[in-house]
Amino acid sequence: MKRLKLWCGILLLLLSSSALALPRNAPVPGGVALVPLAAAGTPQPQARFDGKPVMVVQHEGEWLAVVGLSLDTAPGRQQLQVGKRQVAFDVVAKEYESQHLTVPNKRHVNPNPADMKRIGNDQALSKRAFTTFSAGPPAIDFELPVHGRLSSPFGLRRYFNGEPRKPHSGIDLANPTGTPVHAPADGTVVATGDLFFNGNTIFLDHGQGLITMYCHLDTIRVTEGQRVQRGETIATVGATGRVTGPHLHWSVSLNNARIDPTLFFSPEALAALSGQQ
Repeated sequence: MKRLKLWCGILLLLLSSSALALPRNAPVPGGVALVPLAAAGTPQPQARFDGKPVMVVQHEGEWLAVVGLSLDTAPGRQQLQVGKRQVAFDVVAKEYESQHLTVPNKRHVNPNPADMKRIGNDQALSKRAFTTFSAGPPAIDFELPVHGRLSSPFGLRRYFNGEPRKPHSGIDLANPTGTPVHAPADGTVVATGDLFFNGNTIFLDHGQGLITMYCHLDTIRVTEGQRVQRGETIATVGATGRVTGPHLHWSVSLNNARIDPTLFFSPEALAALSGQQ
């Protein structure tokens, strides 16, 4: 029995020390900062950024904070609150391109009062989903939810019918209506709904504040509370909500900050994605 316990302990140690597939370190607005906190042999630190809990993982002999940086994060010195101490890191400025789109449904540019009430409910649902923070090891090793042409990259400063709107907080992958959408990693469905701008939408929780969102879906194949596995079909591509054609809008959020999803993929995977027509 002692020998069995010893082997179980060794196995758990090996599993816990295996390398995680972390996003690339890109400390820019809309990026991710990987901030060393302590040696791996110490208890897991608890970190917060801008008042929100932050993902902390063990990687290559140390505890790392995996910090999501929203597009409105100010460049310069930033501080993580780690227990009673502060850990500094720097954010570098980044400029994003602009995109001008023509939207046929003018209510999707200038909503009426009834639309605004619905939008308020949508925002409350989205906030609940994006602020979910579940304990335990996160599922970080992502695969693409669909393979298709990258029609709109992250961070674009968007103009609808000539009017400025919020920057693009995800990536758009163009595909025909009905194309299966797969879970990029293991997760739990924390919310679904038909949103005014986003159309049919799913939110997945991958652990420790890592949330993914799937918009403009034709059909939703999962229900709230359902556990899904990496590669499992969760929906199909559609053209619901504010769109100019069928595609999947995919957002990735860390500590309630929308970040560039391409940071989770290798340069080779991105080159293949960009090369599709």
